[in-house]
Amino acid sequence: MEIFVVPTAPATGSVAAGILAAVIRSKPSTVLGVATGGSPLPIYKALAGHRLDMTLIRAFALDEYVGLPAGHPESYAEVVRREVTERLHLGPANVAVPDGSAADPERAAADYEAAIAGAGGIDVQILGIGHNGHLAFNEPGSALDSRTRVEMLTERTRQANARYFTSPSDVPLRCITQGLGTILEARHLLLVVNGADKAGILADALNGPVTPDCPASVLQLHPHVTVVADEAAAAQLPPGSGQVAVRVGGAAAAL
Repeated sequence: MEIFVVPTAPATGSVAAGILAAVIRSKPSTVLGVATGGSPLPIYKALAGHRLDMTLIRAFALDEYVGLPAGHPESYAEVVRREVTERLHLGPANVAVPDGSAADPERAAADYEAAIAGAGGIDVQILGIGHNGHLAFNEPGSALDSRTRVEMLTERTRQANARYFTSPSDVPLRCITQGLGTILEARHLLLVVNGADKAGILADALNGPVTPDCPASVLQLHPHVTVVADEAAAAQLPPGSGQVAVRVGGAAAAL
């Protein structure tokens, strides 16, 4: 596990983008796993600045709400379209998001799992971490070998996401999410974490027991994990846990 610690939250996006740019230059047909949320979104803006040829890139989103109409501005399909597809000039046909408006969400989840396998799997999966340790929408209690499926959102997660909606009651109750087992099959996991409010859960995920009570603890089972955290988020990591301090100036270019 590689842990890069940067001074500020904005720098995490730049450093993570530098890592991704190096991967894409070495493999122009990289299959990316893309995530939304406050920590991952700055990555795409920084990655656009590398001016890479993204013609052959394919991308799969981690999750989607169930029940929002097509085109809803807070659906992850729309967020990915705005922040990833258009910003990085990806071919729309090369970007997949679970179909949360499908008449049969369970079938849509199974089809999405099959589509990832059909693409040869994900090369680099971008991740954030929730305050309760969730990865994607795998809430505490999720099986460590779970697959893409329909899940109920916890009240804490709905409250955290309410800021994106007009009213808390507008936040959907269900979602389609890649499973923890699905995520673990990606060849490289890239976790980006910002803020002192994530320090405790990050330390638990990386150094505590591997348990469904902290879904992100499955990161310890993967052979190639890169963590990019700001100093506040890394504050509770124990000495000697492998973190490397990274200078802000020129950091992305150096990776």
